[in-house]
Amino acid sequence: MDDQHGILMDTLNELRHMIVRGSNRREISLQLERLIEFTQMHFQSEEQLLELHRFPGAVEHRASHHALLSRLYSALEHVNREEPIHFSTVLEFLPAWYQEHVEQVDQPYGQWLNEHGVY
Repeated sequence: MDDQHGILMDTLNELRHMIVRGSNRREISLQLERLIEFTQMHFQSEEQLLELHRFPGAVEHRASHHALLSRLYSALEHVNREEPIHFSTVLEFLPAWYQEHVEQVDQPYGQWLNEHGVY
C-alpha cells in the first residue's frame, strides 16, 4: 500500500504542476482521469485487504474513499464541461486530503494488520 501511496502522490503532484504551469483543460482533464483511475485501483486494493482481514473500521474507511472519489469526479465534470473551476481549491484540497487520509485513516489499519500478524 505504501508504494501505491507514493504513486498517488506523484500523480497528484504532476496534476498540481500542470495547473500551476497553466496547462490546457484537456491536459488537466487527462491527468485528473489518471489520478481518478489510480485512486480507484488503490482504494479497491485497500478495501479488499481490509475486508479479507476483517478490519473493524472497513465500512468507515470505504465511506472516506467514496467521498473523495465523488469530489474528484465533480472536479473532472467541471473541467470537461469547461465550467469555471477554482484550481486553487483543487491545489489545496487534494494534497491535504491525501496526507490526512494516509496519516490518520490508513495508519490505524496498518497498525491493526501488524498487530494481527498480517504484515
